[in-house]
Amino acid sequence: MSRKNVEESAEKLKGDGENSRIVRAAGVVGTATLGSRILGFVRDMVTAFFFGTGNAADAFFVAFTIPNLLRRLFAEGTMTVSFVPVFTDYLVNRGRDEAFRVARITMTILSIVLVVIILIGIVFSPEIVFLFAPGFKGDPLKWELTVDLTRIMFPYILFVSLTALAMGVLNSMGHFLAPASAPILLNVAMIGSMFLISPLMKRPIVGLAWGVIIGGLLQVLLQVGPLIRRGVTFRLSLNYSHPAVKMILKLMLPAVFGASIYQLNVVVIRLLASMLEPGSVSYLYYADRLAQFPLGIFAVAIGTAVLPSMSKMAATGRIDELKETFTDSLSIALFITIPAAVGLIVLRVPIISLLFYRGEFDYSSVVSTAEALLYFSIGLPAVSGVRVMANGFYALKDTATPVKIGAVSIALNIVLCFLLMGPLRHGGLALAVSVAAFLNAFLLLYVFRRREGRLRLRRLFVSLVKTTIACTAMGASSMFVASFFDWELKGQILSKLIFITAAIVVGVLVYTAVTYLMGSRELKGIAKPIKEKLKIGS
Repeated sequence: MSRKNVEESAEKLKGDGENSRIVRAAGVVGTATLGSRILGFVRDMVTAFFFGTGNAADAFFVAFTIPNLLRRLFAEGTMTVSFVPVFTDYLVNRGRDEAFRVARITMTILSIVLVVIILIGIVFSPEIVFLFAPGFKGDPLKWELTVDLTRIMFPYILFVSLTALAMGVLNSMGHFLAPASAPILLNVAMIGSMFLISPLMKRPIVGLAWGVIIGGLLQVLLQVGPLIRRGVTFRLSLNYSHPAVKMILKLMLPAVFGASIYQLNVVVIRLLASMLEPGSVSYLYYADRLAQFPLGIFAVAIGTAVLPSMSKMAATGRIDELKETFTDSLSIALFITIPAAVGLIVLRVPIISLLFYRGEFDYSSVVSTAEALLYFSIGLPAVSGVRVMANGFYALKDTATPVKIGAVSIALNIVLCFLLMGPLRHGGLALAVSVAAFLNAFLLLYVFRRREGRLRLRRLFVSLVKTTIACTAMGASSMFVASFFDWELKGQILSKLIFITAAIVVGVLVYTAVTYLMGSRELKGIAKPIKEKLKIGS
């Protein structure tokens, strides 16, 4: 064998090993996220059972929105994408001690800043609530309850931010289970608080607010053990002038701006939907919840797993490997989310009929929500692609480019909303989001290729063709099974569950069989870690 062939074989083995690690990590994150999402649905059901849609529930949802907004702006996404590349750079090039020092400095500064924000939030809670729910001012009891709940839950931002920082450290060191499992504890705490704390309270909804705080604290404590086992020590370390801190802030500011753009997009869609027929906001809300389910399990899991790997490659100058991981991760994400999107499209009415078709949610609501889900689902592959591809820029310490491209897509989304909401009503708003997501994905891919050079796009295209053929067979088989039941019937929960389960199982089997027969690389890549795990277990 020639030297060139040996080197190519070595590179292939190295790439396969990295892809296997990413798939295993994504499997851990995805499994934990699935558990969290299921518990989230249970939490919503229990909350509806205890508090319905009355004043207490309205007050809680508004109060919980405020720390949740701060969480999205400063904690989970922005903290991870700004901290992980810098921490990984120090871990690879300057050693564990200096990397851990960076983590301690970041934790200290972050804690001080957030404590100040929390104190300001508690003092000015009435003014903050007025910004989010000015209509509550006319109901003194509802207003007072919302302000009190806001003050109780404001410290949640500290706990979730420290959890996000710990996630960055642990993910960079190859540990994903504890950070991915943290949201499970929040849901468990909130569910438990409604049974154990709320009955003891004069205002029962206050017990749920304390459940949020308990859940936030449990999320932090869950990270302590894995951090200690990896040698991370906890002590205050204040050094504002450290170059790593400056770099993290430099990366974080554009990321915060990007998160603000997304929140603006959500506000615009809800505002425009409120101008349409009654129920339009609800149709979009329920449809978006269903569309976000596969994204949260698969796209976020792959993105979370791939960021530390690409950050290490960038830190060690292995740009060719980074590009290969970039395209391979995108292929895997599309291999999973395209069939998920097709499944939601062909089974949209059965799924909504099973989950929501009861009480005041009539069949016309099922049809209208299914229309929104159809248009949201069209954009799922693009949204998943964006979440994976953006990490390629973050790994290279470039948070500004995804923000600029995101701003362009948001502008298109707003224009399309106005153009489409007339003929397609709420469905037009959902379609606008999907079209804008495809523009975002295309621009990210175009800019990345232009900056970093050739990518294996031909292999990606071949993979997409195979996936599309398999999805066509899968969609037809699932639709055929679902057609044997009348989904306009109210109730019949067990029968609906049986038929939907059968349709999903048949669809998954057909998709797997067709991709196997066509020799799909992504299927082999997903199956390899599973086979290795089974061998170890046996």
